[in-house]
Amino acid sequence: MKTNILLLVCLVVTAIFGVCQGSSLKKSFYEKTCPRAEKIVKSFTWKHVSSNPNLPAKLLRMHFHDCFVRGCDGSVLLNSTANSTAEKAAIPNLSLSGFDVIDDIKSAVEKECAGIVSCADILALAARDSVSFQFRKPMWEVLTGRRDGLVSLATEALANIPSPFFNFTQLQQNFANKNLTVHDLVVLSGGHTIGIGHCRFFSNRLYNFTGKGDQDPSLNSSYAQFLKTKCKSLNDTTTTVDMDPGSFQKFDSHYYNILLQKKGLFQSDAALLTNKQAKYTIQELVRQNEFFEEFAKSMKRMGAVQVLLGTAGQIRKKCWKVNT
Repeated sequence: MKTNILLLVCLVVTAIFGVCQGSSLKKSFYEKTCPRAEKIVKSFTWKHVSSNPNLPAKLLRMHFHDCFVRGCDGSVLLNSTANSTAEKAAIPNLSLSGFDVIDDIKSAVEKECAGIVSCADILALAARDSVSFQFRKPMWEVLTGRRDGLVSLATEALANIPSPFFNFTQLQQNFANKNLTVHDLVVLSGGHTIGIGHCRFFSNRLYNFTGKGDQDPSLNSSYAQFLKTKCKSLNDTTTTVDMDPGSFQKFDSHYYNILLQKKGLFQSDAALLTNKQAKYTIQELVRQNEFFEEFAKSMKRMGAVQVLLGTAGQIRKKCWKVNT
């Protein structure tokens, strides 16, 4: 009788919300089917990070870009085909790298237990583990059980990934579309504490902000002069600059100190200061413990965006192509 009632409740929940609790992301999802999966992901991720300290920023960004297009389904990992141009080929994703690392991890996991662990879960775990290498402990919890998507479209990447040129209203709406709040927006922007930015995504702030050859008045003037020594012109398409000067390989709360000094690299960074609620959150997140705690919560929420569960999608054999 109890079983029948639970089944009925599950069917009702599924009808309303599209998923039943029995098919949700879980802690240690692979405990019985591939018990060493998470250990293998961590081991291989840490091996790669030990020889490439820039990798945490790359994998964190890749995970973010994956989740904002069709949800966290590993669609960003797929290659283009003769009939479809994949997300990888979209302008926001052309500077992504680290796909070879995900492929290496996937190969190791497949040797352990073939056809069990999704590429979407591997990416979510590797992003966490790469950032955690610095601390030698997990910085946030990653629930697992994601399935891999079958579709990857460059046009959808362009439409869904937040632009470095966005103002606050655009950023707020972009995150709201994924059921993420202003708080999540400010917290997840803290990912800019590691990594680099390409001149072409902010040089307009230095040389032609309003189309009149002017400089963005919201950018710290001395910092702008420094940036001009790096990005020589509006048309510089190759030079990169540290997003968090002096701390770009260290995951910390320094990004928020920079924001308050009006040294945020992108227009989307500076935009956070134009909203009262966002600015208050920035001032709170300057405290590193506060940032780590809130980042863990927001990453958990982002990692659950529009995930494929149960029998949806598939478990890809290779992360870069759909099973045939």
